[in-house]
Amino acid sequence: MVTVVNNPGPSTPNNNDSGSAGWAVAVIILIVVVGGLFWYFRYYRAPAASNTTPVIQVNVPGGSNSGGSGTTQ
Repeated sequence: MVTVVNNPGPSTPNNNDSGSAGWAVAVIILIVVVGGLFWYFRYYRAPAASNTTPVIQVNVPGGSNSGGSGTTQ
């Protein structure tokens, strides 16, 4: 009878792996997100207000001294 013992070793990642691939993917995703936000706000948001001075028209009703309450001189 043959007995096979399989000892896989420690469950740590390869010692040659520095994790740089994960950082590279994170940087690429960050660049894509920032670029997408820039593109969205550049082309799809509401245009900025123009530099023209707004015209405000106020119509004040004309007053008359006949029939109103108060003192007249």
